[in-house]
Amino acid sequence: MLDIDAVAFDLDGTLYPNYRFYIRLFPFAVRHHRLLCAFGKARAILRSTRVGDPLYEQEFYEAQAFLMAHIMDRHADKPEVAAMRESIERLIYRGWEPLFKNVRLFPHVPEVLAALKRKGLKLGLLSDFPLKQKLIALGLSGMWDAALCSEEIGRLKPDPKPFMALAETLGTCPARILYAGNSRRYDVAGAAHAGMKTALKVPFPLHYGHTPVDDKNFVFCDYRYLCDYVIT
Repeated sequence: MLDIDAVAFDLDGTLYPNYRFYIRLFPFAVRHHRLLCAFGKARAILRSTRVGDPLYEQEFYEAQAFLMAHIMDRHADKPEVAAMRESIERLIYRGWEPLFKNVRLFPHVPEVLAALKRKGLKLGLLSDFPLKQKLIALGLSGMWDAALCSEEIGRLKPDPKPFMALAETLGTCPARILYAGNSRRYDVAGAAHAGMKTALKVPFPLHYGHTPVDDKNFVFCDYRYLCDYVIT
């Protein structure tokens, strides 16, 4: 077996194809185009902030609402920020949850997770979005030794802070965790910065589905290759 104690995953685009969600999101994107654009811009700013920036120390949801109010040309005073925060919660966080009801996972995800469990490995999950209702809809609740939302930690990927919180919750050091995600910039870079081994999920076969990159990195298309890499 790979010399690790746990395998952890990103969720969106890693355990299921993003396009299956985006198809269902299209009507929302048409109705709330400005809100969705502001949401993306605000999160890009939050990802880029560093220690010393006032935004870095501000409570995450408050900072996100403040930025979105500013981007949408609203007065970023307390009432507007509070109203924006309520809109984000109602329209995006709670509003998107029903869209996952019929989203299908990538092939072999449940059986690979079960196989990793049988080998005695802990399973972790770290996503930039709230998890609970999404996991229920996808049929993946109750499988995890640790399931964290980076927003609740206060920083988005690739900041190492949520990855370190994941390692602490799993009860193992980062070097003994393999983290799998679909983004080089956010998942692989963030996990590697925290000291974890990494695996990149790609959408199409690459060199017959998997390519070892070095002793800490792996690229895979088919989840069966990831399973073989970890436990054989």
